[in-house]
Amino acid sequence: MASLDKPPVGTTTVKWRFPALHPEGRKYVMIAAAITFVVWLFVPLLTWPFIGLTAWVAIFFRDPVRVTPQGDGLIASPADGLVTMIERVPLPPEMAGPNGLGEAPRIRVSIFMSVFDVHINRTPISGTIRQVVYISGKFLNADLDKASEENERQHFVVEGNDGVRVGFTQIAGLVARRIVTFAKPGDIVTAGQRIGLIRFGSRVDVYLPDDYGCQVALGQRAVAGETVIGRRGAERATGVSQ
Repeated sequence: MASLDKPPVGTTTVKWRFPALHPEGRKYVMIAAAITFVVWLFVPLLTWPFIGLTAWVAIFFRDPVRVTPQGDGLIASPADGLVTMIERVPLPPEMAGPNGLGEAPRIRVSIFMSVFDVHINRTPISGTIRQVVYISGKFLNADLDKASEENERQHFVVEGNDGVRVGFTQIAGLVARRIVTFAKPGDIVTAGQRIGLIRFGSRVDVYLPDDYGCQVALGQRAVAGETVIGRRGAERATGVSQ
């Protein structure tokens, strides 16, 4: 008989914990805290709103632990946020060609990150980063379709161990003013690994290979590193708002 005071073999106890603060956000939290302190010294009545601002900055740069599904033929979401567009589109010129994703149009899944979402981005597959291309541009509302062509953005192409290439693009938004990168061409990454962040509201586009079916629906919320957005050989998923 199995002991009642021990968990079964192969299981463990998982406890909730506060998400860590990403190092990229520490200086912003310190700046907000310093401003709050000065306000407390000279205008005490305004202290509480600035305490709230400091807390929001800390929450914005939170870096929670994620559990990424393992297995062949899976593409994980690179971003937290709302799935706002799923459509077949021509590839951005910077991603096209023999060194990129080829020439044929691909299904693009757009994930919009509000200022309340986690803004750490993760690689959707394991493999080698083949391209990282940064393009300066405008700061239009990231939810607009033309933001993928006109806004500041950064393209990634990752080649899996099976030779499949997946592209995704970080797009700065109306409030976002900087794209931060943690990876470079030639780096070997694992699915769900942190590769960058976009400050203060933005969008990420993912370009699925033709033999991969989209596994998310419009209006669905995706979780970076956890939600499977593409699966090899699967039909496109549909959803119902309720």
